[in-house]
Amino acid sequence: MKDEIRQNGQVILSSDDGISIPMIYNNLVGVNMQGTEYRDYLKHVAMEDMGFEPGRIEYFRDEVFYKSCTIPDV
Repeated sequence: MKDEIRQNGQVILSSDDGISIPMIYNNLVGVNMQGTEYRDYLKHVAMEDMGFEPGRIEYFRDEVFYKSCTIPDV
């Protein structure tokens, strides 16, 4: 099973471990953290380190669209 997070049609992150991409997706949508911790994660980890931008991201599993969300502009 291959999980991917895409933005603007490009794969930003992918893995076949079944754990890391679902966890990162939940971090990006704010399930695992809130408030200042969430804003700091988006700004410093997601945008600076991983290369995400504010806007829509999509989660794919085995090349099939699974779900999407929007990363807010922080």
